Amino acid sequence: MKHQWKFFTILGIGVVAAILDFLCGAPKIGGWPISGILIDIFGIFMAITMLREMIETLESGRWGVDILAIIAVVSTMIVGDYWAAWMILIMLTGGESLEDYATSQADKELRSLLKNSPRIADKLVNGKIEEVKVDELKIGDIVLIKPGSQVPVDGKIIKGNSSFDQSSLTGESVPVDKKVGDDLMSGSINGDAAVEMKVTKVAKDSEYQSIVALVKSSEAKPAKFVKMADRYAVPFTIISLIIGIAAMITSAVTNPALGWQAHFLRFAQVQVMVVASPCPLLIAAPVAMVSGMSSMSRSHIIVKSGTTLEKLSRTLTFAFDKTGTLTENQLVIDQVVLPENSSISKEKLQSLAASVEQQSSHVIATSLVKSTNKDLIKPVTNLKEATAKGVSGEVDGKLVKVGKLSYVDPDQEKITVQSTAVFVSIDNKFAGYITFQDQIRKNTSETIARLRRQGVKQIMMLTGDRRSVADKVAKEAGIKESEVHADLLPAQKIQAIRDVKPDLRPVAMVGDGVNDAPSLMAADVGIAMGAKGATAASESADAVIMVNDISKVNDAVAISKHTMKVAHVDIITAICIVILIELIAFTGIIPAFWGAILQEVVDLITILLALLAKTKPTNPKQTGIEKQ
Repeated sequence: MKHQWKFFTILGIGVVAAILDFLCGAPKIGGWPISGILIDIFGIFMAITMLREMIETLESGRWGVDILAIIAVVSTMIVGDYWAAWMILIMLTGGESLEDYATSQADKELRSLLKNSPRIADKLVNGKIEEVKVDELKIGDIVLIKPGSQVPVDGKIIKGNSSFDQSSLTGESVPVDKKVGDDLMSGSINGDAAVEMKVTKVAKDSEYQSIVALVKSSEAKPAKFVKMADRYAVPFTIISLIIGIAAMITSAVTNPALGWQAHFLRFAQVQVMVVASPCPLLIAAPVAMVSGMSSMSRSHIIVKSGTTLEKLSRTLTFAFDKTGTLTENQLVIDQVVLPENSSISKEKLQSLAASVEQQSSHVIATSLVKSTNKDLIKPVTNLKEATAKGVSGEVDGKLVKVGKLSYVDPDQEKITVQSTAVFVSIDNKFAGYITFQDQIRKNTSETIARLRRQGVKQIMMLTGDRRSVADKVAKEAGIKESEVHADLLPAQKIQAIRDVKPDLRPVAMVGDGVNDAPSLMAADVGIAMGAKGATAASESADAVIMVNDISKVNDAVAISKHTMKVAHVDIITAICIVILIELIAFTGIIPAFWGAILQEVVDLITILLALLAKTKPTNPKQTGIEKQ
């Protein structure tokens, strides 16, 4: 039975029991009140359920709050105070239901990947197009990839040239030009020209589907984590049992004539065990967590479970994807390079190149035009485009070609460039080239610096892009060169996360692409930059930043630290109050009625303190913001 149904069931039983006791004269069966029988039956069911869960917990090498909850429920039933048992059951199932509600979205991580997986392919049969299911494709089949469509399975181009956006798979910041003989990965997006491809791998073995398999694998191997309430449960349980046993021994010493049953009842009597119930542990953490998650939501961060807040507050290593996470995934001009003894200026070369590219939809062309002053962009005539090679046109009476070096000037010696670049020729003579770089987010470096001030010990970059590009971004971001991992495939990103040393864990991964989904699942905490609709990454993450602002990572850490501090203070305060009341109850001077009332007062204090988690964190150690 799910926790929320347990909660509604015991709530319903309580309503029925209240009607029987207060409106129907408390009817009995064989001398036992019917309302008590109903509550006891459910209490026995819950005790057995918790005992089974406790055994499973013990088998994993740890124990928690379950044992005290079982003792509290059973003890109140033994002494016949079924309303006290009902209240403990309400607190128990209510706290678990709060946690379940907070994590209700956490099981969707695979749905998006499966939903977005290519399903239909345009298979060519005798020159005609037939729509078939991707799973029906066989090695050797010929598939047409239309402009703007997704590559259904892995294959090799046999006809045509085009550029393919692989950023969500490999992290490369710009589309990759592909020609006959080049390999295509499933999940990549075709550019502006149709190509024909021969299938080289069936669907289940293709790149996109392998990412889905990696997500499943990561999900099946979750990191072990001890919840906060369980850590406090150990000393609280020991102290409570010692007080209860001491009460029983005291009864035996002071009243030796009584039988062992009477002495045990002293141990189990409501005055001691009701106030020793684990309600503060069962309520404090869930209420604080829900309050913290509400605070996260106000900051445009969706957190899917309270456990995420616990882990995030203690995270010692952050791993970042590069493209679209540390950077804007928007190219800007880096350098305009002219040959020696050039007769034109850099501004003139950029003006001519941008003028020719102004009608192109290619990402490099649009970046070039955006980076050029509008006054420098001139009319172009006789515009021609050579697919996957470049464009040409006449500007101010000059023939200008922009694109690959082999296209603009086939006779020019090869030029090695470490970044994305376009080459330019004027009247068929090489005139220079323009390089581009992925634009780093404005607040990336401050975000990294704040994370260090928030207590993060290690910050890594994991990217599928080239080493030279990654190093340049890392230097601007403030990430150590030794912590840059470039040229990685999704499986290698997962391995890099798993290789983090135990003393530098938990590990949080921040990413935005389909290729990041397995890494987000493999990390102790996965954070997705979901503002641009990176659904697969978002559904695989533990937390999703809903705005295009990387500094929200700092806010998430600050709120989680603040939430956990409130929860710790809340639990410690409640435990101290409960132990104090237990010591008073030890003397037997607290009537059962007042014992139940005091328990509810403690619960109320616990809830009110937990709500402080909704307040804004201001401690510099939590926020990472330096004092002015």
